[in-house]
Amino acid sequence: MLPAKTMLAAGTFVGLMLLPLALPQLAAYRSVDGASVAKVWDLPLPALPELNGMPSIDNLRAERAQALASQILVDPKRQLDHFYDSLLRGGTVRVVHYGDSPTTADLITADVRGMLQKQFGDAGAGFVLIARPWAWYNHRGMGMEAVNWGIDVAGRPEFKDGMFGLGGGRFRGAPGSVANWTLKSGQAQSVEVAYLAQPGGGIFVFEADGREIGSADTNADQPHAGFVTFALPPRSSEMRVRVTQGAVQLYGAEFRRDRAGVLYSSLGVNGASVTLLSRAFNKAYLSAQLAHYRPDLVVLAYGTNESGYPGFIDTTWVKEMETAVKRIRAALPEASVLLMSPMDRGELKPDGSIGTIDTLPRLVAKEKQLAVDLGVGFFNTFEAMGGRGTMAKWYASQPRLVGADYIHPLPAGAKIVGELLYDSLRDGYSEFKVRKLTERQEKERKQEQARRELLRQRASAPVKSGPAAQ
Repeated sequence: MLPAKTMLAAGTFVGLMLLPLALPQLAAYRSVDGASVAKVWDLPLPALPELNGMPSIDNLRAERAQALASQILVDPKRQLDHFYDSLLRGGTVRVVHYGDSPTTADLITADVRGMLQKQFGDAGAGFVLIARPWAWYNHRGMGMEAVNWGIDVAGRPEFKDGMFGLGGGRFRGAPGSVANWTLKSGQAQSVEVAYLAQPGGGIFVFEADGREIGSADTNADQPHAGFVTFALPPRSSEMRVRVTQGAVQLYGAEFRRDRAGVLYSSLGVNGASVTLLSRAFNKAYLSAQLAHYRPDLVVLAYGTNESGYPGFIDTTWVKEMETAVKRIRAALPEASVLLMSPMDRGELKPDGSIGTIDTLPRLVAKEKQLAVDLGVGFFNTFEAMGGRGTMAKWYASQPRLVGADYIHPLPAGAKIVGELLYDSLRDGYSEFKVRKLTERQEKERKQEQARRELLRQRASAPVKSGPAAQ
């Protein structure tokens, strides 16, 4: 309990702030605007009587499940077959998912990861950055803590060499730089740390549950991408990288399990656009990174940040996305590529309503056509979640599914989008299996037909006469 005088003082202060809201003659002295508070603080609110008619999460989910049709996932050249075939064969199936802020926070991606791993097996947590470049950087199910790192993020104009790791960040460390990760006991059996090998590079050690299990010297004659793998003791849960000598540049760590399944890495950069892959990354260095990890599926989820610039969308965006896709395909000729359109993006209209930003449907249409032209897969997130006006529905739903900027999904909204993407991939995989079974049966039918025809020909062939036949 607070002291009585403290409570009285606090109550008096709040009362003085609210008094101008009740007395029109004191309007000039208002210091609080109720409408603006809601825009700054987007807190979960209990259902109010006047909102009882608003859509619920279950209703929105059911509505999207019913409306979801084949045109949501477009794959005219069956380019996703490589991914589906990898799932069918088993082993480790890698997915790398590039995107902007929702991907940074492991929203949407965490839900897709969880559902794919439940169906096909959990091969590990995937690639995680050394430290948090942004407070909201996250990987669901993993704790992170790091100190004393300099952080360079791809896309900033001062970093012109483009030599970034798979996740678009590099982390400069010296003695005293430490990175910690916490997983559930036994959730990883090995970890691979990616770094820049370079002249004068320093040394770092890797520890598991407080015990050093290996080290790496990053010194090299010429700069190149370096990787070192450490086997973890059984039931390890606390992992640490610690710089012991000189200066190092690290990129991230990939946590793996010794079992077949999906390894799904969420590679988001806050505020990113497609130019991150088309320009900010050094082309050869990105190719080397991708070739090392060899993902079976690469998802490119950009467009939300660009949608605020109509001129860029109408003149340049398609070219930039085409460049990004061609870079990916040059590095990974066999991998499946999936373009994932942005979610709906809302804005406040003059009449006070929430409507879809005008450029977004135009961007989605251009991206869909580009996917057809390039022969890659396309997931229409915008239409899958409801198309125009979805953000108004999601902002009014109980509980709320999107933030007060009408752009970023809250966890419940992200889960719906993740379910929609997973459902489409699952249905595509099921169709692939049926098609392969049908093709195999047709092949076997033709082989059997040919065998019977050969037997018939042999049976009907005339018997040769001659000394050997007498």
